[in-house]
Order: sequence, then structure tokens, then C-alpha cells
Amino acid sequence: MAEAQRIPDKHADSSVELAPLIAARWSPRALDPAAEVTDSQLRALLEAARWAPSYGNTQPARYLLGRRGEDTFDRIHGVLNSGNKVWTAGAAVLLLGAVLRRNAKGEIPYAEYGLGLASENLVLQAVAEGLVAHQMSGFDPEAARTAFDLPAEVTPLVVIAVGKPGDPSYLDERRRERELAPRTRLPLGEIAYTERWGRAAF
Repeated sequence: MAEAQRIPDKHADSSVELAPLIAARWSPRALDPAAEVTDSQLRALLEAARWAPSYGNTQPARYLLGRRGEDTFDRIHGVLNSGNKVWTAGAAVLLLGAVLRRNAKGEIPYAEYGLGLASENLVLQAVAEGLVAHQMSGFDPEAARTAFDLPAEVTPLVVIAVGKPGDPSYLDERRRERELAPRTRLPLGEIAYTERWGRAAF
């Protein structure tokens, strides 16, 4: 049996103090296979997504969700690529995030942006609930479309694994190294400009 390792502290090393939910949010792959997400927690995650902003309040974000041991979980897990299948079996919940591209008024502008905003609300609410969430694009969208008989106007874009942090020692070596490594980001001066492109605002 692998030697247990301490779950890493991944709080953001930021230039100014951030809101605690933002500072604490990260995307672990080591998940506790015995942990569960309560109905109340899952409802809170989806309510957070529901109250995200969207273009003209069109609310294009949609989610299919399944708990570990349920058929929906297994079908979402089945459309993941091989690398993501390895570690997501430990998730308590898998969600397939999709966008509704058309409604009764026609094409929904910025639908992907709406799903992104809703999903960020969802993962921040997960932090507030004492959970973790990992968003991933490594899945087969056409297989997901078939598995869930998605309408033509719905496009699957992301899978989100939700659970509680687990022991990194059970990951393979490459993923374990990534799990334990410090979080990094580009310096603020490389993403925020003023007066002209490339001139650092801070």
C-alpha cells in the first residue's frame, strides 16, 4: 500500500489578499472515493450556477448530473478520455455541462461564456461547501450527445468532478507530482495592460 501523503495546501500566492473562496479554489485529481455530496450541497452548487449572470438573462447553462454508483455517473464517466477515467472514479458526483444555443427568441449570444460563468459559480460554491471541483474538457462530445440523447441545439462542453480531497499517493507518479506542486500563474503585469497592449497596469 502506498504511504499516505498530506493533502496539499493550494491557497493562491497572490499579490494582494483575495476573497477566501477564490484563494482556496483549485482543481485536485486526488479525490476521496468514500466521500459523498449531500442533496443540500448539490442543490447549493446548482443554485449558484443558476444565479450566474448571462447575456440578456438567457441562462444557456445546462447540467446533467450523477452520483457515484448511479447510471448517469457511469455514462458520464464512460465518455471521458482514458486519462480522466483513471482518477474520476473517486468523484462523488460527475456533471456534464452543456450550452443551450437556441431558445424561443432564436440564437443565444455568448452561450459558452454563460456556461463558463455558471460553472465558475458552481465550483466556488463547492469550496464554500467544503468540497472540491475539477473541470475538464477531456471527453468525447459526440459520445456524450449519444449517451444522453441531447437535442441538436444543445452542445456539451465540460465535465466537472465534485467530491472531497483524497490521498495523492494513490495517483500515478505524473499526476501525483502535479497534485503536490505549487500552483502558479502568470504575473499580473502579463495579463492586465493599460494605455497600450503589453504595458503593465500593475
